[in-house]
Amino acid sequence: MNRIELATLIFDRLVSEKEKLKTEFQNSDSGIGYFFLDDLLPNDIALQIHDAFPKTEQMVLKKSLREDKYVAAQMNLYNPLLEEIIYAFQDKRIVEVIGEICNIENPIPDDNLYAGGISMMGKKQFLNPHLDNSHDKDRNLWRVLNLLYYVTPNWEETNGGNLELWPNGLKNKQITIHSKFNRLAVMETHNNALHSVSPVTYNGYRRCVSNYYFSKSPLNDSDRFHVTSFRGRPENKLSDLILQLDTFLRMTLRKIFKKGIKENPHVYKKEKP
Repeated sequence: MNRIELATLIFDRLVSEKEKLKTEFQNSDSGIGYFFLDDLLPNDIALQIHDAFPKTEQMVLKKSLREDKYVAAQMNLYNPLLEEIIYAFQDKRIVEVIGEICNIENPIPDDNLYAGGISMMGKKQFLNPHLDNSHDKDRNLWRVLNLLYYVTPNWEETNGGNLELWPNGLKNKQITIHSKFNRLAVMETHNNALHSVSPVTYNGYRRCVSNYYFSKSPLNDSDRFHVTSFRGRPENKLSDLILQLDTFLRMTLRKIFKKGIKENPHVYKKEKP
């Protein structure tokens, strides 16, 4: 299927649940606004997307104290279905209806897939609590929404690899959103939108299709520029101290070098026509 056909299916599903999703998002908006929608696509199509994922050796391993996962954004290297599903979420109809659900005016999809694309996480891999980078790659637009579409069949919540939201900080219990097969999760991103992915405990891979939407204005008047800012999990006090120092040092560098010392490689570099 191509991106237009996929987008039509996604659009129809979102519209059918629009009012319910708006209520769900509004009820969470005092902390980190979010909603999730199950059975986004027909199961056979979701399975095809899962099966199209590359092997780990064809992806980029990001492994540090901050995170441990496989990612990819150079989509022309992989099965074309993966690029089609990613850009289906950037269809004007999808962007507009998700903007309406989340009460965000004129959200802007990211053609460059800056920190978007696809990801896989296997046993013991994780993503520590963090704030997403506040801006796009050129630091012109504000990051406002994170879209995560999960495509691993029979993925149990006990397998880990679940989205975690920390609206009340690390001293309080997180909200866990199961990375269930064929589920779309959407969360807002701002200066207090701390989130993570729980360590995978299962001997298999959780697969995810990711997109970000941006805006000319931040979600909150109090939002300020920040780099991707990591924390340690509540039980890892030493990691937390090290990661806070890491964020401080990277923020200091960005005050000197507005766009960073080097270009972030996690973008889709398309051939010029």
